[in-house]
Parts: sequence; C-alpha cells; structure tokens
Amino acid sequence: MTELPIDRITIPVLQSRKAAGEKIVALTAYDYPTAEILDRLSVDLILVGDSAAMVVLGRENTVSLTVDELMHHLKPVARAARRALVVADMPFLSFRLSGEDAVRNAGRFVQEGGAGAVKIEGASPSRLDVVRRLVDAEIPVLGHIGLTPQSILRQGQFKVQGGEAREGARIVREAEALEQAGTFALILECIPREVAAEITRRLTIPTIGIGAGASCDGQILVFHDLVGCSRGTLPKFVRKYAEMDRLIGQAVSAYGGDVRSGKFPDDGHCYHLKPDAARRFRAALKGGRRSGPKKGI
Repeated sequence: MTELPIDRITIPVLQSRKAAGEKIVALTAYDYPTAEILDRLSVDLILVGDSAAMVVLGRENTVSLTVDELMHHLKPVARAARRALVVADMPFLSFRLSGEDAVRNAGRFVQEGGAGAVKIEGASPSRLDVVRRLVDAEIPVLGHIGLTPQSILRQGQFKVQGGEAREGARIVREAEALEQAGTFALILECIPREVAAEITRRLTIPTIGIGAGASCDGQILVFHDLVGCSRGTLPKFVRKYAEMDRLIGQAVSAYGGDVRSGKFPDDGHCYHLKPDAARRFRAALKGGRRSGPKKGI
C-alpha cells in the first residue's frame, strides 16, 4: 500500500465507500508503533480488539479482558492514528449487565481513550437495545455477527456460523436488525460467502468481512496473524503476508551469538572520550584520593 495524505476517516467517509464500490481496509492494533505504521499506510479502520487477550496477553480466549486492560491498549493507538477511524472493542461484561453500564464504559473509551466508535458482538434483543442506547448517546457502534468470540463459553469452540439454511437466514435477519438499530457498519466473521454476499447486498451500511468472502465491502484481519507472529494453527481465512516470527527468531539468535562471542558491541557501537577529555580523565584518576572503609572505635 502507498502512503496517503492525512485526511481523517470519518463514519460518513466509510459509508460512502460502499456506494462508490471502494473497499475498506481494516486491521487490529494494540500499541503505538503498530498503529502509526497502519495509519501511515492507508488503513482506514483500526480496531483495538479484545483479541489482545490472546495475541498480546497470551490468554486462552477473549472473555477475561477488562475495560481497564483494553483502555491501556486503546490510548496509544488513538494517539498514533491521525487518519484512521479507531474503534474500541467492548469487552465481555462491559455492556452485558445493563444499558447504563454500556453507555458508561463506551463513554470512557471515547472520552478517555480517544476512540471514534465502539464495537459490540451479537444481535440479541438486549444487544439491540444496547446499540440503540449508545447511538442515542452519540456513540457510534460497529456491529459484529457470525462467529462471536465472546460466546466461546457457550459455543465450546470457534467454528463457521450460518452453514445451515435456517442459521444463515437468521444471521441475515440479525444484520438487518442491527442496521435498523443504528450501527454504522457490520463485521461479519466466519460465515459462508453466500450469506455474507446476501447481507452486503441488502444493507445500506458497509460490511467488513473476516472469513466471510470477497463480497463484503471491506476486510479485517488480526495484525499478528497477518505478519506471522501468531503461533499454532491459524483459521482458514488468514493469509500471512510476512513471517515475522521467523525473522525475529533469526535476529534474536544472531544477537545472542554475538553477545556470547564478544562480537557485540564492537568499537563502532561504543561511545568514546575525545583525546583531551581522555587525558583529563586519566589525570583525575591519578589525582584523586582513594577512600577506604572507616575504622571502628
């Protein structure tokens, strides 16, 4: 991707992309340097995802991530992003207890964290009510249906959603309900491309796919998956564009070898006294009095 001039991506800008047939580029980020790179290289939407629990904090799933932990990652990303729309993922219990809790926590992400919107998983009646409350509070909401990782305790495993006719039709109805509730866009995760294509055709708001096929109005991946830093088996929909795990391993191995052999640091990586300062330094050492331990009484 080529660098683009700074021109803030707003929700109307994203929505206009759908009408123009222009794809939306989205990725996750959890720190300042990564977000700065993504922002500089034309990524339109940066999601500070609760996936941080797994790819950054090493946990088994996303359920344990707290509001304060996500805020820790959100703030540097928001500082780095001068162009992209930054979206904060609402952690597991941050919006499920009550509408008041949802507005309070989402408000923190916007006011304290610098997010331009929040993301909420699911489309149950209670979830739709939360979306309406947030939209009424002037907090934009990105919806998320299909595979919803926060439902792992109930589902038991991550798997494709919408593979059966009734289930696919249900997901289409959920997408329509979320649009009516006021979401500005939808993430469609791990659903058959035919279902995603039908949703994209029916909605006026953009769809952003992750394992949902090429018919979506945009695509999102987890940054660590994209660059090859994730360990273990990756989902079918992930394409690795780099092998950073291997490159970092080579760099660390070479560094360790050079330290152990004395090759690093060499003279070129050291600071030196200038000749006059070196003479004065040696003179100061000779002229100084060496103090020993005090004698006891």
